[in-house]
Amino acid sequence: MAGMVHDEGSSPVTPSPLQMFSLMSLSPGIGSPYPLLREVNPEDRGLWLIRYLTGCANHVAAGSVENANLCLEQISHLASPDGDTMQRIAAYFTEALADRILKGWPGLHKALNSTKISPVSEEILVKRLFFELCPFLKLAYVITNQAILEAMDGEKMVHIIDLNSFEPAQWINLLQSLSARPEGPPHLRITGINEQKEVLDQMAFRLNEEAEKLDIPFQFIPIVCKLENLDLESLRVKTGEALAISSVLQLHTVLAADDETQRRTSPSASNSSNSNHQQRVLLMKQRTLGEWLEKDVVHLYCASPDSASASSPLSCNLSPKMGSFLTSLWGLSPKLMVITEQESNHNGCTLMERYLEALHFYCALFDCLESTVPRASVERQKVEKMLFGEEIKNIIACEGIQRKERHEKLEKWILRLELAGFGKVSLSYNGLMQAGMLLQSYGYDGYNLKEENGCFFLCWHDRPLFSVSAWRFRR
Repeated sequence: MAGMVHDEGSSPVTPSPLQMFSLMSLSPGIGSPYPLLREVNPEDRGLWLIRYLTGCANHVAAGSVENANLCLEQISHLASPDGDTMQRIAAYFTEALADRILKGWPGLHKALNSTKISPVSEEILVKRLFFELCPFLKLAYVITNQAILEAMDGEKMVHIIDLNSFEPAQWINLLQSLSARPEGPPHLRITGINEQKEVLDQMAFRLNEEAEKLDIPFQFIPIVCKLENLDLESLRVKTGEALAISSVLQLHTVLAADDETQRRTSPSASNSSNSNHQQRVLLMKQRTLGEWLEKDVVHLYCASPDSASASSPLSCNLSPKMGSFLTSLWGLSPKLMVITEQESNHNGCTLMERYLEALHFYCALFDCLESTVPRASVERQKVEKMLFGEEIKNIIACEGIQRKERHEKLEKWILRLELAGFGKVSLSYNGLMQAGMLLQSYGYDGYNLKEENGCFFLCWHDRPLFSVSAWRFRR
């Protein structure tokens, strides 16, 4: 289904199922005639899928495995990883919910997953496919590079720390722009951080090749490690270097370390959280989903060991690992730091919060691919399964240190960064223009850019999906 997923401005031809939440109750009838729905129109089938998915998520959250199993069986007759948008979404959300249930039997879960292999080459491929099929990463790179070019104007020695180094195209574009400076290019060092040595080896080869071709003095320093384990004191910023830091869809992973610390120090809080959630489930069943989304979703962001950092803006200082990490970045005195993050709260207190936020967010991403890539495309299926599907599973099925996809909205990052001592830098109109020209040149339809208080939002129609913000060292 080609329905658009955003708050306003949806397609007049085919509305998104998410816009019709208010028509449904949260709890599906167990005996509904799902075989008859196989042949109904996509809109009605999408509504049934959302209804069953939400009912299933409620049962999983409440620990009602038998009812959850009945819902999963019903959904299986309608969901499909190669169908329309809602069928594909349902396939990956049911897989995530089922995985969460199976984790209640650790031996069974481990046995079913013991032989699964994810080659590094496949992980690299699927990220490159996302880069090619959707413009979001291209836009983030263009905006980041433009901000770096403006900040480094006139500098003779530039050092860039890339906290998620995997796509050479970003820095190849910057090298080409630096080579065109009237005063000549600076001496450029890039420190690239990634868990996979193979990724950094490819980065080094491509960037050294391009720098040699452009006759730019260049050095690439690879650091193989997870971001939360990075020793920032070892980065060795040289005297006289102007430092820029780039983080694209990576900073949120550090939040998992804080979650694990809170679980160790507060083991009893989990039981209290589960009891509170049971009361919320009873309340939600008395209303339609539309009413609940409109009136009560804001009140659910309460403190819990599952996500103390996401519970309220004032609790940002309760994330010691993230606070320490950002303070260490501040200690490097960067002239500029540009951060791109998902504009959605997938780090909520409860499963239902994360489920509802993820459903809205990933419906929009699946809709993006539906609008531009054929359903039979193998590349599209790989991105949906190996990237989006794995992120959904991590958000829904994982807890503690294993839950890495802790996406949070820009307002939370602003508070954290200001607490760490950073000052916000307004992204320039030139950056917005460059990004807009990129969208036009590729003929992307349905994608938009928004500017708000000096930050940019990358949108699918009117729905922001990613934010880009810039920061500087402030004493």
